[in-house]
Amino acid sequence: MTDFDYIVVGAGSAGCVLANRLTEDGRHKVLLLEAGGTDRRFFLRMPIGYGMSFYNPQVNWMYRTEPEASLAGRQGYWPRGKVLGGSSTINAMVFVRGQREDFDGWKALGNPGWGWDDVCPYFRKMEDSARGPNEWRGRGGPLAITDVSRDLHPLCETWLRAGAELGLPHNDDFNGATQEGVGLYEITTRNGRRASAATAYLDPARGRPNLAIEIGAQVTRIEFDGTRAAGVTYVQDGAIRTARAAREVILCAGAINSPILLQHSGVGPAAHLQAHGIPVVHDHPAVGQHMQDHLCIDHLYRSRVPTLNEVLRPWHGKLWAGLRYLATRRGPLALSVNQGGGFVRSRPGLDRPNMQLYFSPVSYTRAPVGKRPLMSPDPFPGFLLSAQPCRPTSRGFVQVRSADPFEAPLIVPNSLATPHDIEELLEGALLLRRLAATPAFAAVIEEEMKPGRAAQSREELIDDIRRRASTVFHPVSTCRMGPDPLQSVVDHTLRVHGIGGLRVIDASVFPAVTSGNTNAPAIMVGEKGADLVLADAG
Repeated sequence: MTDFDYIVVGAGSAGCVLANRLTEDGRHKVLLLEAGGTDRRFFLRMPIGYGMSFYNPQVNWMYRTEPEASLAGRQGYWPRGKVLGGSSTINAMVFVRGQREDFDGWKALGNPGWGWDDVCPYFRKMEDSARGPNEWRGRGGPLAITDVSRDLHPLCETWLRAGAELGLPHNDDFNGATQEGVGLYEITTRNGRRASAATAYLDPARGRPNLAIEIGAQVTRIEFDGTRAAGVTYVQDGAIRTARAAREVILCAGAINSPILLQHSGVGPAAHLQAHGIPVVHDHPAVGQHMQDHLCIDHLYRSRVPTLNEVLRPWHGKLWAGLRYLATRRGPLALSVNQGGGFVRSRPGLDRPNMQLYFSPVSYTRAPVGKRPLMSPDPFPGFLLSAQPCRPTSRGFVQVRSADPFEAPLIVPNSLATPHDIEELLEGALLLRRLAATPAFAAVIEEEMKPGRAAQSREELIDDIRRRASTVFHPVSTCRMGPDPLQSVVDHTLRVHGIGGLRVIDASVFPAVTSGNTNAPAIMVGEKGADLVLADAG
């Protein structure tokens, strides 16, 4: 039995922030527990190497959803980071904060302190961007945000011209005064290497004597004194270990594992826990509910001009790219394949952008099952245009399947459960068609391969969406923040309703999904959450 002031469960995007910030002044003793292993692997640090981690059980939980009738009976594949840095170590690195209205919406739902004016300083605090310091952007923070436009594929210029031809505004900075427009994505890299929460926050704190980091340590339950969290039990190297927290246990295990750990510990819907023989500590019906995620549709094109396929497919192209990367930390291996994008209104009358777009100058339509061959794309020039509605209204849930903490959870996304979500994804598909028809793209497109020109009617495009649309890996809100303990899991200070000494600080607390990629706001939640914890410590 070992005693600490704080136990942080999960060294992911928020957990690494907590480990750093709670140990900065040397007053508090912190234990950080991570079920996965080290992030010090070449393919995790090389930006495009995330294709190698997409199906790697050594660094990835590799979750599967239940089959969904709304998606033609398909199971969804949900990779989640099982490694230091969590999903920030295996994601596509696109840095997007979201829209001002997202956070003002959080506040309006009964969460004081979470409006845009409250959270913007935390975004600036965490960021090291050449665009800052200014009213919007930060400089000198732990997380490097890089403008990689000088190294992007030449087809990105075609993307920008197509946006202009369609009348979409140009936006040089999606994280500036407005998110609206078409432009190029910034990514979380520093000097050609991935900048994850682990490299940004954990590496600088590793030598502190008041921080203990344990990897390969899967927490199986929270221990309680009555209804107060007192510590955790975890399994490491086959041995069962315990640790006690004098102040708080803080869950940072993510939108899947945080609610599942609560349920295995007896905090969740009482009837469901009892059905699996789990003793109930606190009947908490919202744990695991209200799950949101972004769903995306890709349109694939065969190109008349070279794409990244010609660079990354042949052995000599791989050799050239590899040598360039090793020598300069530049080139296609230092990038994400999501290079262009934007946030637009798919129809008139909307008060803000409702659709996120992606342009990827690469295609991998012939990927074998269980592979994401970013380094072995199609043997012909191809590229992708993609559309993702920003604020879906469908809600899913996650639950334990049994009392076994090592059994994968039940994940039910309920994708396309509302007419709104079907209509928005259809509008996204039609918008992609309009982009492809611009003079800029028409000059370089040889053929629309998927969905193909045979899909023309509304019904045919919806059928294509049901057969091919997939997650963009942004699950949130399963321990959502709010004032009502029947409808939310934590309050605005991220304390679990009805339980003492226990907080959740990760993407699961989002009251609603943000408009765009979720990693930046997850790290922001870690920064603000750390301040909330320290304010209570005095």
